[in-house]
Amino acid sequence: MKILLVGSGGREHALAWGLAQSDQCSALYCAPGNAGTEECAERVDIGAEDVDALVNFAKEKVIDLVVIGPEAPLVLGLADRLAEENIRAFGPSAAAAALEGSKGFMKDLCAKYNIPTASYGRFTDLVEAKKFIAALKEKNTDAPIVVKADGLAAGKGVIIAATEEEAIEAATDMLSGDSFGAAGNEIVIEEFLDGEELSYFALADGKTILPLTSAQDHKRAYDGDQGPNTGGMGAYSPAHLITPELEEKIISRIIEPTVAGMAAENTPFTGVLYAGLMIVNGEPQLIEYNARFGDPECQPLMMRLQGDLLEILLAGAEGRLEDVRDQVSWSEQTALCVVMATEGYPGSYPKNTPIKGTERADQIGGVKVFHAGTGKNEEGALISTGGRVLGITALGDTVEEACKTAYRAVDMIDWPDGFCRRDIGWRALETSEAAE
Repeated sequence: MKILLVGSGGREHALAWGLAQSDQCSALYCAPGNAGTEECAERVDIGAEDVDALVNFAKEKVIDLVVIGPEAPLVLGLADRLAEENIRAFGPSAAAAALEGSKGFMKDLCAKYNIPTASYGRFTDLVEAKKFIAALKEKNTDAPIVVKADGLAAGKGVIIAATEEEAIEAATDMLSGDSFGAAGNEIVIEEFLDGEELSYFALADGKTILPLTSAQDHKRAYDGDQGPNTGGMGAYSPAHLITPELEEKIISRIIEPTVAGMAAENTPFTGVLYAGLMIVNGEPQLIEYNARFGDPECQPLMMRLQGDLLEILLAGAEGRLEDVRDQVSWSEQTALCVVMATEGYPGSYPKNTPIKGTERADQIGGVKVFHAGTGKNEEGALISTGGRVLGITALGDTVEEACKTAYRAVDMIDWPDGFCRRDIGWRALETSEAAE
């Protein structure tokens, strides 16, 4: 089979690495890819949001399956355009991708189908938003207030406001277009959920779900969950707080009603359901949905997956996930990913800075260095081209072992302009230390 993988991040390198291992994969193209994807795929100079060019390329190369990595082309309707040309695609339609593309749509679906989530309001009018904020503060004076841009904001469109004044300021900035442009034309204001975050992944083919596994992300830029929100500075899988009982609750109360609700709304969901959850007193509450694999969660997931990734995603695209249920299993080991980012991220940062040592790090047993914002200069040397640049991912029998191995690999990389958090997996490490 000839495969086209769309995207350029660490998620896409991990997917390319997984897809290339399939015996069915005769050709793998990555548009636009990065320096790391060159090891297993042919790079194509087409941007992930250039829908017309991607469709034309798929037709020209007679592509058998298009795997859509990031959210933007999904929301733009790439899967719909491919379907019009009878080209199979793994990823939801634009209408179904609204689960991620519109936080208000997602919250309304939860309300209609009794999916547990925080109480909320949707607003385009600042006066009404202020009234809602005041009511939330009156209800619970000590709790923060969550203000979200409705549309896509690269994982950064969420403000947790400690005071009523901060919440009003966030709502004002978003609705004015100053903070997130068109993504903030409408906002969602929510009650704050106090608990521990967990990510859970499942595949859907419009009617059937295939539960995958859990992970825990680290959004803040610096150690101790300090600094600004980012797209993710590291993740590990499985999450330390997952249990069979909690997993059953997530599937039965959140994932299954979502897929059934989307089908009932005539927007059947095909692709990855990535549920961002808050576990409050042992009970799962949905914070948000993403309509694709997470980045950096995808990297540890691909390290733990046992099964033919191409066959699994193809079954999802063809509406026959039931056929591959027995082909999906997970390593008992923990996989942990440390993101190396360019100094300055998530603010402004330099580009084209030299990186050395990735090959040495890759040679450590149980380690895979996944690339994100990387390229090559005229001499063919590795350089940074983005904010999040590398995802150093390691397997271990315990979280501690995976953590030590990952940071050993990080320390072999010579990149003066890069930085990383040194505490990925800290919640799991604290829990295991307390149990000893």
